[in-house]
Order: sequence, then C-alpha cells, then structure tokens
Amino acid sequence: MAGVAKMAAMLWLLAAVFMLGAAVGLAEGSKHGHNFYDFFVKETTYSRLCKNKTLLTVNGQFPGPTITARRGERVIVNVHNQGDKNITIHWHGVDQPRNPWYDGPEFITQCPIQPGTNFTYEILLSEEEGTIWWHAHSGLDRAGVHGAFIVHPKKGTDYPFIKNYKKLHKEIPIILGEWWNSDLNLQLEEYLKTGGEIHNSNAHTINGQPGDLYPCSRKSTFNVGVKRGKTYLLRIINAGLDGDMFFGVAGHLLTVVGTDGRYLKPFTVPTIMISPGQTMDALLEAKRSPSSGRYYMASKTYLSNPRLAYQNGTATAILEYKDMPLAARRATPVLPNLPNNTDDAAATGTKVKVLEYGAVVEIVFQDTDILGAENHPMHLHGYAFYVVGRGLGVFNKTTDPATYNLVDPPYQNTVTVPKAGWVAMRFKATNPGVWFMHCHFDRHTVFGMSTSFIVKQGKTPESKMRPRPKNMPKC
Repeated sequence: MAGVAKMAAMLWLLAAVFMLGAAVGLAEGSKHGHNFYDFFVKETTYSRLCKNKTLLTVNGQFPGPTITARRGERVIVNVHNQGDKNITIHWHGVDQPRNPWYDGPEFITQCPIQPGTNFTYEILLSEEEGTIWWHAHSGLDRAGVHGAFIVHPKKGTDYPFIKNYKKLHKEIPIILGEWWNSDLNLQLEEYLKTGGEIHNSNAHTINGQPGDLYPCSRKSTFNVGVKRGKTYLLRIINAGLDGDMFFGVAGHLLTVVGTDGRYLKPFTVPTIMISPGQTMDALLEAKRSPSSGRYYMASKTYLSNPRLAYQNGTATAILEYKDMPLAARRATPVLPNLPNNTDDAAATGTKVKVLEYGAVVEIVFQDTDILGAENHPMHLHGYAFYVVGRGLGVFNKTTDPATYNLVDPPYQNTVTVPKAGWVAMRFKATNPGVWFMHCHFDRHTVFGMSTSFIVKQGKTPESKMRPRPKNMPKC
C-alpha cells in the first residue's frame, strides 16, 4: 500500500479534467447568516498535563467550532490564516458534488492558504445526514485544527431511528483526540529527514481534555449532565492522528445508528472501536438506578500491531445524572470495562487512476505483514462507498466475492482495513474531479500511502465540474 509522494503538479490535473469537458453555533467573529462561518486560524496557548503549550487552533478553540446545517444546504466558511504557516481545511465526509475545488487537501486540489491571507470555502451538502467533521489537511496541523460538522435532516423530516424512542433530549459531540507536549511540526521535520516514527502522544483526549486519570487534569475534565429516562445522541468523532480507539460509557449500552454521515442498521454494543477519520452516531439511554450518579466515558488505544509503541493512557469524561441526590453525584465515577488494547475480536503506493464518468469501481484493500500487520483507516474524498466485504488473510478473487453483502452493506467514507486482512468496497464514479484517497494515520499519509482518482466529466451539464473559482490560493 506504499505510494508516491504528493506533488504540487497534481493541482493542474483538475484543470486538465475541466478542459476535457469544456472543449458549536456560529463561529467567533461571524457577521453573516445561519450557514456562514468565519474561521480564524491562529496560535493559542493551552495548559495540559502541568505544562503550557502554543497550539494552532480555529477561533482559539480546541476542538474548534461546530458547524451545523441541514441536509442539502450550502455552507460558506471564510478561513483567515492568522498563523505563521500555510493551511488548508478539508470537509471530511462531504461529497462536494461537481465541486472538487473546495475539497481542501494541499497540493491536490488547491494551493495552501498562506499566512496573512484568507480563502472562502463553499461546501455543498447533498446526501450527507448525521455526523461528519472538518480538519486541517496540511502537515500534522489537524492535531489542533478540527471540529464537528453536524448535518440535521431537512425541515419537516426526522431521524429514521427516532420512532423507537419518545424523542431525543440532547445531541452531544464527543471528539476523541490526542495531546502532545512537544511541537508536532518540529517532529515532522525530523521524521521526514530520518524516516523515524512520530513520538506517541502524551495523552488521549475527550473534547480536548485528557480527564482526571492524567496529571493536572481533574478540574478540567469534560462533564456532561443527563437525566433519567431521557435519550441522548452521542456524535462520536475520532480526530486523533494515529490511533484506533475503544470507547464506552460505564453502565450504559450504545446503540449505533449511523456512521460517516449515513444511517445504518442499528446495533447495540457495550463498546465501539473507531478509527481515525471515522464518525459514529450512538444513542445512549439514561436509565441507571439511583445507586450511583456519575459514570466515566472512556477511550483508549486499540493496537492492531503489538510491535508498535503506543499511548497507553485512558482518556475520561464524566456522565453525571443531574437529577440524582447530591451524595450520589459526589461519588467516584465508575470506569467502563473497555477491551484489552490488543483485543482483535473486539475490534472487528500508488499512482493516479483515471476513471470514466459513471464507471462502477470496486477496490480491495489488502494489508500485508511486510513491516508488521496493522489496521489502516482508508478515507476517500468526494464519495461515500459501500463496504461489501471483509475478511482475514489474503483476498481470493475467485472465492471471496461470493461472501459479499450486496443486500444492506454499510455506506461509509472511511473504512478500517483489518490487520493481515482485506476490505472490498464499491462506488459509482459520478462526481467529476480529482479526489484524494489515503490512510488516515497521518504518518502513513506523509510517507505516501495515498493515491488520487481523476474522474472524467460526463456529457450533460449536471455531470460536469463547476467552473474553477477565480480566487483560488496561489502556490
């Protein structure tokens, strides 16, 4: 799965394709309407793990502001680069129909936004509904530059799963992340020179906080209040750079109803495993007995390759029953029984490829054991795809297709390839442009585990790219 490095020349592939067809609330500082946001990218000082650190953020928030919209709407985000390095933003999970110009990966569909300049993104929602997210797509900047993107149903419609519940009392974004005490950009420079590994993070985080199992973190632990008898929708995002994560809530089950901005057949589990780049929508019913009023939400690493070093801590947040007696709410929280870090059962290089418009594409991702088998979260820009099959061992093109799920396969934009195993996915190439595909472990992307698809334009106006914006950043 090794590949070639990204090159600035990739930018002009978009122009070539075009010529084929041509011959949390509003972000800080916004003065616009409901679907207009201003993002100010700037350095902000934070205190974590008994140390102060300057971190690149949006609007001084870590995680960044939440974008909300309804299915099919148009969202405008004006990004002002007030930092000291180039930046781009990717709208992870948005198909951007006929609109690759605003997809965001640097030197693939745009030149970066340089310091002291701004660029306005136009985000076109289509079939997405549920939880997606946004993040920097330049270097390792998404460690601090990321946030939730929530797409609600169209007005007059409701969630398809709501008929089994009285109503949703509240929606709660849960962003799983990482914290480094050191400067990641300096690490990246050394990493590219030597070919070594990025140091493991110093802590996992939930909504930007490590939780009270880490030093100097008790007072800032994320706390969410609930009431007995109510149902809550957790919008869970793995925004970490390099770690598959187990997540659970002590004393409660999670009913997963969606992933990657699409619905799926609901299933109920005590814990989930979520890979970098993935999102999950999970219902939590608050129906515990009065004996305890506080429970930990917790996340920790799932390690698919035991040979790798990893961050062995557990991030925590607190679920607190606000209608419980004060004594119950002062009790020590109960920890969830998360799987062992290496519990596989609980977790169940390249070149540009030109695709004809309308082609049905099947891709089989195969993990190998050349340098040690491990999971790979593979993400495709511009499309969601059907995950029709998966298995362990080497894919057999003669016998394995007979096991495909062609009835109700999950519809995702990021899929986890199991260690020493394979995943098969299918999509129809009906979104013209250049679309990036890569592993969402950032260290793998930097080293070239990526490729791009050039999807040719169709013959009708609706199957051609929109014109290239005149205000695209220059390299």
